[in-house]
Amino acid sequence: MDAADVAHLLADARLRTLLLIAPLDAEALQRQHSPLMSPIVWDLGHIAHFEELWLVRNIGPDAEGRQFGEIPGQYNPFENPRSVRGRMALPSLAETLDVMAGIRRRVLDHLSRVDLADGDRLLEDGFVFHLVAQHEHQHAETILQALQLKGGEPYPAPRMVEVPAAPASPPGGMVRFEGGEVVVGTSDHAGAYDNERPAHRVRVAPFSMDVTPVTNGAYLAFMEAGGYRERSHWSDEGWAWKEEEGAVAPLYWYREGGEWHTRVMDRAGPVDPAHPVCHVTFHEAEAYARWAGKRLPTEVEWETAASWDASSGTKRVYPWGDDAPTALHANLDQLAFGTAPVGAYPLNVSPMGCHGMIGDVWEWTTSSFRGWPGYETYPYREYSEVFFGDEYRVLRGGSWATRPGAIRATFRNWDYPIRRQIFSGFRCASDE
Repeated sequence: MDAADVAHLLADARLRTLLLIAPLDAEALQRQHSPLMSPIVWDLGHIAHFEELWLVRNIGPDAEGRQFGEIPGQYNPFENPRSVRGRMALPSLAETLDVMAGIRRRVLDHLSRVDLADGDRLLEDGFVFHLVAQHEHQHAETILQALQLKGGEPYPAPRMVEVPAAPASPPGGMVRFEGGEVVVGTSDHAGAYDNERPAHRVRVAPFSMDVTPVTNGAYLAFMEAGGYRERSHWSDEGWAWKEEEGAVAPLYWYREGGEWHTRVMDRAGPVDPAHPVCHVTFHEAEAYARWAGKRLPTEVEWETAASWDASSGTKRVYPWGDDAPTALHANLDQLAFGTAPVGAYPLNVSPMGCHGMIGDVWEWTTSSFRGWPGYETYPYREYSEVFFGDEYRVLRGGSWATRPGAIRATFRNWDYPIRRQIFSGFRCASDE
């Protein structure tokens, strides 16, 4: 990776960030739209200072003293959790944009004097540059979560991509994995995070997996069958959440004229039964699975179904192969600003026969977030290690709001099982 490659990688991430915030005025970007999310100017400042930390302080002969950890000061997410960021004395949007531009100039000047082949582990295979770009990509998705929560006038989404129409014969049913040894995780040290490594072999028992994510139409059937009223479908934790929240449908669904409607950014209308259900908690997904006589998959089962080619005994980077995602492969990259009908991307099929395992909606699994066998924290604990434990559930596959550079079959997302402002859906598994 040379200096031109680095500049292009960073510029691509920044151009998207600026495109997403361009339709909004300074007040909308300064305000905290929900205690679950940061004011967007906080995200912007955090993006800039994270870049400065890793690409100025931590590499090159002029580095100011390495700090393999989170950013010090007001942009440290552990010292300043989301719930308090709206009360912080944050810089204005204009000041923040000036800081972002100034740090970028400083980074590019610094990189012109760095030997990118000096053997530093951070520089090997361009790791630190992919780290910084992915970090900005991930915050772009976080910003979209905040904008979906925005009160008042909806966010005017600059839609630049149209998703394909629903196929004439949508895929459905389940497919079977007959069991065996598979490879889980990756040993990639260029773009993968520490929690994805290392690649290791696991023996997986036979299971079946839904061919597609659960659709709005299928989820409506669960609702109409009393799914939110029937206690037997829910875990104790799930029922307690549902009762406290007063949940009767996925987030952003509402009744109008006797039927269910939903809002996606600035578009509102009847729920489309052909699209995957989105904005559901782990608890809602689990309740649906029990009602359907199935269960949620483990993340090992999910990754097996997404990437393992049993006929050749090889693992794919993406369900369709090792080629990077394009607009023909999957509904990624944000610019559609919503989901596509299931089966709309015929290239997005795994060797096992599952459709849409990358893009559209993050998919809940039953797995708690932990390191794989042989896990090594690198380069800092606060990205993965401090979140290991039973508090979180792992989600896989990315969403329409995920940038292609921040997703692959091994990518592991995680969140609290009560969260549904994320672009989350699910598919079911079965032992049968």
